[in-house]
Amino acid sequence: MLVKLIVVILLLAIVGSLFSGLYFLVKDKGETKRLVHSLTIRIGLSVFAFIVLMIAALTGVIKPHGF
Repeated sequence: MLVKLIVVILLLAIVGSLFSGLYFLVKDKGETKRLVHSLTIRIGLSVFAFIVLMIAALTGVIKPHGF
């Protein structure tokens, strides 16, 4: 149950970072690097979420459908 909560929190953080990137894209008009930082954080969170899911699946904490 804890892994599912962690994944949901990571997904919400990824969506929040995506929307902040959209805001910086519209607001800054390329004058600052806030958009790049926001999207870098989103990519890092996505990679971390993928790693958490792979470790949870390999250790048997979660079971993927179809196996």
